[in-house]
Order: sequence, then C-alpha cells, then structure tokens
Amino acid sequence: MARRKQFEKPLHGDKESLRFATPEPIARYRAQRLRCKVLADISCGIGGQTVFFAQQCEFVYAVEIDPKKIEYAKQNCAMYGLDNVKFICGDALDPKVIEQIPAVDVIFSDPFRPAEESERHVSSLEPGIPNVLAAYGEKTRNFAFEAPPQMPPERIPFDCEKEYISLDGQLNRLTLYLGGLKQYDRMAVALPAGEGLVSKYGLPQVKETDKMKLNAYEPEPSVVAAGLLPELVESMVQMAGPLMGGFELFRVDKKRLLLTSDALIKQSMIKNHYLVLKVCPFEPKEINKFLKGKNIGSVVLRAGVKPEKYWEVRNEVEKGLEGNKTVHLFVKDGTAILCEVIFND
Repeated sequence: MARRKQFEKPLHGDKESLRFATPEPIARYRAQRLRCKVLADISCGIGGQTVFFAQQCEFVYAVEIDPKKIEYAKQNCAMYGLDNVKFICGDALDPKVIEQIPAVDVIFSDPFRPAEESERHVSSLEPGIPNVLAAYGEKTRNFAFEAPPQMPPERIPFDCEKEYISLDGQLNRLTLYLGGLKQYDRMAVALPAGEGLVSKYGLPQVKETDKMKLNAYEPEPSVVAAGLLPELVESMVQMAGPLMGGFELFRVDKKRLLLTSDALIKQSMIKNHYLVLKVCPFEPKEINKFLKGKNIGSVVLRAGVKPEKYWEVRNEVEKGLEGNKTVHLFVKDGTAILCEVIFND
C-alpha cells in the first residue's frame, strides 16, 4: 500500500528519503508533544520532522551525516519560512559535532535501521540508543527516539514510554520517550483524530472466545501493538454499561483479532465497528447467494485466503452483486464471518 505523505507542501528530497519521511500528521503531533525552547534533531534526514520542530520550538539544531540530505533539509525549512534552525553536517557521535550543540531541552533521534529484518531489535538502530545517551547525557536528560513499530514492548530494554502510533488505520510509528519525557509505560495513539489510550496496572486479560456475537470491533493497530487490549475493553465496558454484557477476544489468525459483544457502542480507538451479518461455512458460492439482494456491491477479504487465491475467491463471492455497501469477510478454520461496517462518519 502506498503511504500517504499528506504534506502541506511537497518536500524536497530523493525518492528513498521521501518514501521514509515521517508523515505530516505524525510529525505535527510529535512536535507538539516535544515542544520546548531548544531541541536537537539527531539524524534529521531531509528535515521532514525538523520543519515541525522548528514551528514549535524557539531553536532547533539539526544534525545529519549525509551532505545531500542536509541540503534538502535546508531547502525544506526555507520553504516553510523557518530561520531558527542550525544545520550541522557530520556524524552525530563525532565529538566535533557534539561540541557544537549546547545544553538543550530535548534530544530527538530518528536513527537508521535496516529496511527489512526477520525480527526487529533496538540493537539494529544506528546510532544506537545507548551511544546517543552516553554522547549527549550532559546536554539533557530528555530523549526521544524513533524505533520500528513492529517491535513489541517486551523487546525494548529501556526505562521509557513506548508510544505506538497508527495513521489512517495502519500501524506507522513507535516513539520511545526517556527521562523527563516519560509519562506512561505504554501509549497508543490514533491519528489524524489524535485519540489516545494509556497503560494501566492490574487489569485482567481479555477473555477469549470462539463464538462471534452480534457485533465485532477491530481495534486500532497501535492498541494491539502496545498491548493495550485490556485497557480498551475496560473503556468499552464503561461505555456499554453492566447490562449490555462484556467484550471478548476473537482471534481470526496470528495477525488479526476482533473484539465481539452483543453491545453496540462507538469507541474512538476502534478502527472498524462491524455488524455481524452471518457466520457460516466458507463456501464462496453460498456466500454469494446470501449477499445478493442486500444492497451489497463489494467484498473485502480480510483473512484466511491464500494470496494467490485472493482474486479468484473475491470474484466468486462478488459475482452479480450490484449494491452500494461493502462487506468484510474474515475466515477462521473454514468458517466465514461476514461483517458490515457501521459508523462510517
């Protein structure tokens, strides 16, 4: 899926840098959270994040080892009319670079990481978090680092807040806040709405079930990544009230899960709210018969179908459908769950 950059102004930069640049909604959110007088942006790249730091802070030091990228960063800050950034071209861990940066309020680092790994680890970040902490420890006690969002909280060996961010329903960023920036153990944020959910202690694990109820709820991926399903369910139970029953966890497969309940509520950290239309054997022709005459025009296959069979199955279940509605089809162990999205506003 192509990433939506959503920049107010198209950034200057090479193709690869633009591809990995921080999307504007996240850059703006992060800059607001790290607003301070003086900030140092380590490994600033083409300045996609630097621009928004400079809009929120009185002064920014931007460090980048690649001369081409730092020229792009200068162009991008100039394009936004910013003149409160000092650019430093060099290795962020070079003593000659470090001595150019005075005491600051916050250090932000977006380190290099491999494009692909079988398993994400903080040890793959360059410059490494321990090295940055050691190099800049006399400049500030407030550090923020970007890390791969596929990395679960238990794999992060630092005393820090782990903030997972989803953008437009897709897991997008993980920011680690250390020192005085830490507010919680874990946090999930959903952008562009700006909603959040924070970790609590002592909540029971969500009860699992193999039976789908009247309604299904697909959590924001940031909630799942942060391990905040108990916190999400607690808030949903409070909204539904004790007479409406509980919310249970329905695992579709290793990657996908739904919450299910007879209660119908609207919760801001839910990516999709579904009405469960039918639970039946996964037989595409029979599913097609069921969908006809229900104003349904398309079916999105969400799980349980091999990639090479995707379009064959989708064409079969959509054959002859002419309606305006869309159904999401989940498949678990040969059973199909047909869901209609509600709350589209």
